[in-house]
Amino acid sequence: MANYVLVHGAWGGGQSYKKTDADLQAEGHKVLVAALSGIGVRQPELHGGITLTDHVNDVTAQINEAGFDRFILVGHSYGGMVITQLSSIMADRIDAICYIDAFLPQHDESLWDLTGDYEHDWYINSQKHTPGLVPPLGGMDLKEIPGHIGKHPLLTLLEAVQLSGKENDIPRKAYIFATDFEHTPFVGFAERTKADPGWEYHEAHASHWVMEEQSEQVLGILLDLAG
Repeated sequence: MANYVLVHGAWGGGQSYKKTDADLQAEGHKVLVAALSGIGVRQPELHGGITLTDHVNDVTAQINEAGFDRFILVGHSYGGMVITQLSSIMADRIDAICYIDAFLPQHDESLWDLTGDYEHDWYINSQKHTPGLVPPLGGMDLKEIPGHIGKHPLLTLLEAVQLSGKENDIPRKAYIFATDFEHTPFVGFAERTKADPGWEYHEAHASHWVMEEQSEQVLGILLDLAG
């Protein structure tokens, strides 16, 4: 039996892992679907001062509360920023890490550094009416749903990760690239991990919502990481 920690992306919440969570538990594993400040089920806590560090601290506290001494860490989309920082802090407790169509920053990179003009314009133009908060990115066809999808704190997109080098000691690292996500910002991460023998690279014929559209493939990859 393994412990899995699943970190969701921006604007949404843990519901994106509903199928993955159920599938892993059906296989006898323990699953923690992290809840990040201000988004998803914690939407009522939203304010403009929430940072990437706050989200990392959220997950750290929830892992400790769950009593997971060792675990497999998984992140989708923006969740890649969170798990990257966390991997540098808790590397000695992580058996494997998996990025599901996610940002994979290097030292001192923020999500802003990893995105282009379209995203930057969206982030900044949204500040006119909701300072400190960013509505769902237009190109992802997301609509605000209380408790599920809503505005995202801007500072989490601007704060850079700070890596210690300990993250390199994690035994297994996997990246899943969604091949059917139009205008994907993840091509560079796919190319980097595909070329690196230290990574297990996978492609999923899906849009950005890989966990729903290729649930069996995702389950197989995550179960293998526990092997």
